[in-house]
Amino acid sequence: MPETVTTQDLDERLERHRRELTGYCYRMLGSPFEAEDAVQNTMVRAWRGVGRFEGRSSLRSWLYRIATNVCLDMLGASGRRARPADLSDPTPVALARLSARPGETWLEPVPDGRVLRPVADPAEAAVERESVRLAFVAALQHLPPKQRAVLILREVLAWRASEVAELLETTVASVNSALQRARATLAEAAPAETDTADELDPCQRALLDRYVRAFEAYDMEALTALLREDATLSMPPYDLWLRGHADIVGWLQGVGSVCRASRLLPLTANGTPAFAHYHAADDGAGHTAWALMVLEIESGRITAINSFLDTLRLFPLFDLPLRLPAT
Repeated sequence: MPETVTTQDLDERLERHRRELTGYCYRMLGSPFEAEDAVQNTMVRAWRGVGRFEGRSSLRSWLYRIATNVCLDMLGASGRRARPADLSDPTPVALARLSARPGETWLEPVPDGRVLRPVADPAEAAVERESVRLAFVAALQHLPPKQRAVLILREVLAWRASEVAELLETTVASVNSALQRARATLAEAAPAETDTADELDPCQRALLDRYVRAFEAYDMEALTALLREDATLSMPPYDLWLRGHADIVGWLQGVGSVCRASRLLPLTANGTPAFAHYHAADDGAGHTAWALMVLEIESGRITAINSFLDTLRLFPLFDLPLRLPAT
């Protein structure tokens, strides 16, 4: 039977889909702020167009159609978002210089609670976390917008080809062709493997506890013991990134030595372990926000430290204070 939607219950029914739509738009756009704007635009268009909703598809499918069109419009007006490693080769620490690029250049982290649906099935939850990893979302940015939508809808959300064809107003053959091209491009981009956050994994918990102790003590020997030999360090909005123990330690003991006496508060972002990184305050009273640090882990070693420095935007998004009182 056709699904009936009335203005009386529309607000509540729209809100039920907000989180999953935000996750979809984030995968499409690479920015939590743009994703929230896209979802809000979607909700406004749905409100205005509810009188034309004829119930031939479900409300959910109709909202995804609107959200897809909103994202395609936004992507048509901007370039893809990137990570520092997408834009340049690693820099030896001896030549390292900090050069900032505009905020819209960068792929941005997102709180899990904004994009991951609460699901009871551990396997389904793992797929959800996997699909918002920084490396995976960065790889999606290599795809043309419509291929990106097809791949997300088919591979992440498990829509049927016929459903995607109806949403995009195209043919099943066109959808299958776009998916094949998208898979080939994604294979070339080769997103790095990353262990997703698992609060029940004692090995991961032990690794993260050791990382906090090493970083807060600024113990470089203990820290590098946790890093894979080819681990990377990046700091958007700066385009600099470093690879390997020697260059990472060289940076942390040089320019990065301002990070001594830091505090790290655990959280999750993009389905992976993360920390709110606070520096010791200049006035000696507590700590002030410095970075949103997202870790990538594989086989018991840290493979990447992604420190996003735009704390004035990111910390409120993660419901984090900009200052910690003295303890």
